[in-house]
Amino acid sequence: MRAPPLLLLLAACAPPPGAAAAPTSPGWEPAADAPWCPYKVLSEGPEAGGGRLCFRSPARGFRCQAPGCVTLAPAGRSLRAHILRNRSVLLQWRLAPAEARGVRAFALNCSWRGTYTRFPCDRVLLGASCRDYLLPDVHDSVRYRLCLQPLPLRAELAAAPEPAECVEFTAEPAAMQEIVVAMTAVGGSICVMLVVICLLVAYITENLMHPTFRRPSLRRQA
Repeated sequence: MRAPPLLLLLAACAPPPGAAAAPTSPGWEPAADAPWCPYKVLSEGPEAGGGRLCFRSPARGFRCQAPGCVTLAPAGRSLRAHILRNRSVLLQWRLAPAEARGVRAFALNCSWRGTYTRFPCDRVLLGASCRDYLLPDVHDSVRYRLCLQPLPLRAELAAAPEPAECVEFTAEPAAMQEIVVAMTAVGGSICVMLVVICLLVAYITENLMHPTFRRPSLRRQA
């Protein structure tokens, strides 16, 4: 069976299997010789399989800083999600050098939970050199489930692929995030003002409104 041209192109962006593996740090960033991440969005529905091949630059040096970002990193997993305030989610994953040499691409499946069932999102096929993907336009108060599955390079291993790793999250409403940030910012100022008011009231009570007693005058009787 002949491999599709898209998978051949995605696999071509990965380091050759016989090449010596460059020393890769245990971090979450892609290799230095991978300047681009090829990917293709596969829409759901009767026209599934369409879409165009795109390229994006990796998110090198990304740091998730609160309160504008929340990180979900399940213990023992190589997939984690950064939920940003601009209603987008940055996914990052990592592989050991030995595992990366046997991967030709990654399949990212997305779904969200409705009232009674789950609905699929757009599927994404990413190249072997990709280590992150930005999911834009996430809806508020919706439970998402993202699953990443490595696709093996050798055809005989495709019958028993590695299990997918999944992460679930719910994006908070933007208005709620702004309220939390505002309350956090002014909370300290309100406490300081209350302390100052209490000290001022104590000072006024002790010094200005202290009762003064006059000695009664003795009137001489004529």
